[in-house]
Amino acid sequence: MRSELETALNDEPLSVLERERAVRLLDEMERLTHIVDSLTFLTKADAGQVKLKTATLALDDLIRETMEDAQALAQSSGIEIRLSECQPASVVGDRRRLRQLLLILADNAIKYNQPEGNVSLTLRAEAGTATLSVTNTGPGIPTEMIDRVFDRFFRCDAAHSNEVDGCGLGLTIARWIVQAHDGQIQITSEPNQFTTVTVRLRASAQAPDVAVPAQPTAEYHV
Repeated sequence: MRSELETALNDEPLSVLERERAVRLLDEMERLTHIVDSLTFLTKADAGQVKLKTATLALDDLIRETMEDAQALAQSSGIEIRLSECQPASVVGDRRRLRQLLLILADNAIKYNQPEGNVSLTLRAEAGTATLSVTNTGPGIPTEMIDRVFDRFFRCDAAHSNEVDGCGLGLTIARWIVQAHDGQIQITSEPNQFTTVTVRLRASAQAPDVAVPAQPTAEYHV
């Protein structure tokens, strides 16, 4: 269906209304694809079918690489992405999944933000722990809803959520990735001021292995 619509947009002399309808259908297919990809991932994870390919990697380098993707995501909304602090930190983990985690957190921080707001990333290494924080200047999360943000399909602001692409599975996947790395993830928020997602992973004393950067896939943005 997607191929037929793309071919029609490129090759056929459509009217303005027909072209607009085809574009809307393509957008809806993309949204449904994200949902299916996310549900497939979680179903496999629940069944123990998602295996990590771990190696010692430089988390600080991975964050700098991901910054380029985050800035591209934020460009259309005027959100500023800042790397406030990025201390050297090595962890043992699956490079592809950790990159997926970073993109989910950055994407959420961009989407649930105020106009012309900002997103700040920090990485600190201390006491054998690598601590990543992603903070945005969004509407915040009510205290009574903090415990539910990792639930599947949960979106705390129904009115705002209708204006934002997504299906409420990103943070569920993020939590699975963190827990699969024996880490911790938590959210703190002050309504109408900020929301911060903090991830703590065990730091490694070993030198990072040489690795080829992972390529993004559709399942990263959920």
